[in-house]
Order: sequence, then structure tokens, then C-alpha cells
Amino acid sequence: MRFAEDRLARFKGRGGAERTIHIWEPSQPRAVIMALHGALAHAGDYVTPALYFRDHDIALASFDMCGHEGKRRADIPDFDIFLDEAELFLQWIKKHYPDLPIFIMGHSMGALIATRFGLERMRRSDEVKGFILSSPYYVNAVKVPAILQNISGLLARFFPKMKVPLASFTDVLTHDAAITARHHADEADNVRASELTVRFGHALSEAQKGLAAKMPTWRFPIYAVVAGDDKLADGRAAEAMLKTVDGGLLEYRCEPANYHENFNETNREDIFADILRWMTPRIGG
Repeated sequence: MRFAEDRLARFKGRGGAERTIHIWEPSQPRAVIMALHGALAHAGDYVTPALYFRDHDIALASFDMCGHEGKRRADIPDFDIFLDEAELFLQWIKKHYPDLPIFIMGHSMGALIATRFGLERMRRSDEVKGFILSSPYYVNAVKVPAILQNISGLLARFFPKMKVPLASFTDVLTHDAAITARHHADEADNVRASELTVRFGHALSEAQKGLAAKMPTWRFPIYAVVAGDDKLADGRAAEAMLKTVDGGLLEYRCEPANYHENFNETNREDIFADILRWMTPRIGG
């Protein structure tokens, strides 16, 4: 398989839409990570943490989210589809990994989805063992002209599939040249999207609104790693929001020299080892 998965599976998303699950799985997993990928990305991007955690008897499963199924221009009907399908995916995880400790991992937009999911959709504080977030896309680091911000809602309504006029960030996601080359190859093959619609962009912007006010109500253990040289997500804003979480729940790590993709950066093994240290007492046994 293209991303060294052990197997692929399917589950039904909102409205019965078929979603592909990529699974990296040891023979006898002691825990499972439910991973949510970023905008323009795909589930295969989790290959780097997945292989590390598989070697430590932890399974990782991620699915290609709505709007990212082999399309050059990513589009979604609304942000809630991510929350709805994360809820369905969690039920799939529980069914296929009964009684195993579950962790939810999210990078970039996936971290935004995971955060909104934890705040709005999680019914019990013991439903998962914790959240692992990388470069949360709480605030955009790319400055959008005020006039475009003001009319984004109108554009999303009347020209929903129009392309957002953004430059490519593929070369400033990681310092690892091999992974950058993989990203470019994925784009060429339409495995990775390279454009997004104004409807998608507007939905992301709306999902970010009001988040800062909700963060102090967070109820779950959380490990967060923020990149200091992030060209996409505002790391300082993410840090400020995360540090409003109860200090007993939050473990925070900043990597000053990292670009956006901490899990694909050249120091990723150190980050994974630290995440494993944080996970181990929560797994137990």
C-alpha cells in the first residue's frame, strides 16, 4: 500500500457516504489512536507517527475526510460534516477495538476538528484517554485582506466552488526534503489536494470563531505541540488558547524551529517519544 498501511477498511459517513480508513496495526495492540488529518491532506499523511506507534504496540487509524477523496480542489458542504463523521468514526473505533484505550489525534485542521469535537460532541469525560494535538489551526497565520474577509460569506453562498486565491505552502510544511517530495508527488497524483474552495475556507473561518471563549471549559487530558516557525497556523494564538485549559489537563510543548507539520519534521522521533511517555500511564497495564 502507498503509505505502508497494514490494511484499509471502510465506514459510512454522513448520509451514507463511503469513507476509506487507513490502518497501521500491531498484532496485539494495547491502545488505538483515532487520527484526524489536516486541510488539503489525507489519512496517509499519518504514516510517520503510525509506524512509530505501531512499533510500540499502539494502532493508528485515520480516514480520508469529506472533500479530500482524490480531489485537486477540496470542498465541503459545511464544517459540521467533520464533527458528524468524527462521531461516526469514533463509534467504528469502539466497535473494532473493544475495550482498548482510545486517544484522539489531530493535526492542523484536524486539531481544530478534534478540539471542537471534544468541546461539543463528547458526552463523557472517560470516553477517551486524551487528545494529542499538533499545530492547531485555531487562528490563520496568513493575513487575509479585510475586504476578502468581509465578502467571504457572500462568495461562499453564491460562488461556493470558486478557488481560494492562496499561494502554495507545500515547501514550508517540513524541513524534511524527502517528505516534501512525497507531498509534491501526492499533489501530482491528486492524493493530496492543492486548492480549496471559498465555501471550505469560509467554513474553517466560522469554525474558529468563539473558540477562545470555550477553551477554559475543556475537560480532557491534552498533549499539544506547537510549531514556532509555522507559516499557516498562528502558533502564539494557539498557545494562548491552550494555556486557558486547566493546567492539570494540559501538557504543552513548543518546537521553535519547526515548520507546520510537527509529525513530519526532522525532530519527530523526539516528539513521538514524548507523546508515548505521556500516553503510557493513561494506557495502564
